[in-house]
Amino acid sequence: MAVLPITVYGDKILRENTKPVKNVDEVVIATIRDMFETMRNANGIGLAANQVGVDKSIFVVDLSPIEGLEDSDPVVMINPEIISESEELVIIEEGCLSLPLLRADVERPEAVEVKYIDTDENEKIIEADDWLARVIQHEYDHLIGKMIPDRVPSELKKKLKDQLINITRRNVDIDYPITDK
Repeated sequence: MAVLPITVYGDKILRENTKPVKNVDEVVIATIRDMFETMRNANGIGLAANQVGVDKSIFVVDLSPIEGLEDSDPVVMINPEIISESEELVIIEEGCLSLPLLRADVERPEAVEVKYIDTDENEKIIEADDWLARVIQHEYDHLIGKMIPDRVPSELKKKLKDQLINITRRNVDIDYPITDK
């Protein structure tokens, strides 16, 4: 396993749609292991493949660092598709490893239903709410080229502009590796 540098705001790969995984081979499994290692090293709870420079439709989630969710099992979603969303919306502050130090309130559906394949290439459908739904939606956004600034009102995005410029320029003091300019 390896800790990989995390792509940050301004890196082109974060704005592109990722490509579907055709088969779960040794390379994909190694990538998933590296993604978990990288996410945990950066104290994250979710990470999409394009956040480590891999153009594949994969994300990982581990909610066990959250108080009350310590017994949560890690989740790997390959080729995920959100097939339904609740009408109830909730606003929660989000952060992102690709947006170091930036925090913003983001409105999202409270629950989602997701179809994906697991590492054994079995198709699964799960219903998720609360934290899991939030992280799934956040990571799924990465796979379709969206980020927190795309999900906030334009007024707030203007307030975040200086922070976004600093992130793009790598003018951030963080304790995990990020990509070079």
